[in-house]
Amino acid sequence: MPIWKAAPLLLGAIGVTCFSVTFPATTAAESSFSPLLVGMGRSVIAAVLAITVLAGRRQPLLPPRAAVPRLLVVAGTVCMGFGLLSALALRQVDSVHGAVLTGLIPAATAGMAVLRAGERPRPAYWAALVLGLAVVIAFAVAQGGGRLRRADVLLLIAIAVAGLGYAEGGALAREYGGWRVICWALVLALPVTLPVTAAAVSTDPPGQVSAGAVLGLGYVGVVSMCLGFFAWYQGLALGGVARVGRLQLAQPALTLIWSAVLLGEPVGWLSAAAATAVIAVTAVGRNAGVDSRPPRSRPSLHNGPPRALPPPRPVSPGPGKG
Repeated sequence: MPIWKAAPLLLGAIGVTCFSVTFPATTAAESSFSPLLVGMGRSVIAAVLAITVLAGRRQPLLPPRAAVPRLLVVAGTVCMGFGLLSALALRQVDSVHGAVLTGLIPAATAGMAVLRAGERPRPAYWAALVLGLAVVIAFAVAQGGGRLRRADVLLLIAIAVAGLGYAEGGALAREYGGWRVICWALVLALPVTLPVTAAAVSTDPPGQVSAGAVLGLGYVGVVSMCLGFFAWYQGLALGGVARVGRLQLAQPALTLIWSAVLLGEPVGWLSAAAATAVIAVTAVGRNAGVDSRPPRSRPSLHNGPPRALPPPRPVSPGPGKG
């Protein structure tokens, strides 16, 4: 069975696994490259791969005109906003700290799914996500000495932006397929990402470039920004944005592991406890249902079967008849 026709939760899990390495890879890339170059250049790398995939499968490089406005939302959020904001934040905090905050992404995705994807998570779903949100906020405040730091604010904005991009892209994937959605979004973003990346190279050229930095930039460009979305958007389309999106509650723990293994970052007891709590929330909320809104009825010249004519009323005999 082709991977794109597999179970939606499996596709979602593949996407989450790919995304869980994003923060450690971004941190590694920023050891040699500027946040602007990493945040926007990764979309340029992914766009080259996207164009290759579209051309190889004989698909148009530009999407249908009707889909362009919604794909511009995906381009502005997923292809530009999240990458740039998170890269700026990770220049100030380590990937372990950022990892725990990513537990808020499912809450943002579910909220945006209500607005953009026609889904209605049930109260139990929201209760589980609110608990996770409280854990993440408490962790950020505790690590920030009693307040949210600038990096935390950037990450929170990035998470909200990602939620919008995930919900919009997941809804679009129902019509066009996950791989087409991210490929077209990357192409639409090129008029912005390419000149900004070129400007970043000229104004803040990389110094001594390490192999780890190159591998990190390559990962966020090829896997995080392109291949991971093939599975992720298809999973959201098949299984529902809110239902599959909650798999990202497990992402913080995975990122903590990658941060320790790949970067040698210490994982303190507070980070481990917060990640464990988020995983527990995932277990609590995983069976909560998600309803779909009924489609809006469209005006039609023929609404249902024709109504039977009322039976004729009896005619009383007139004067002089009978």
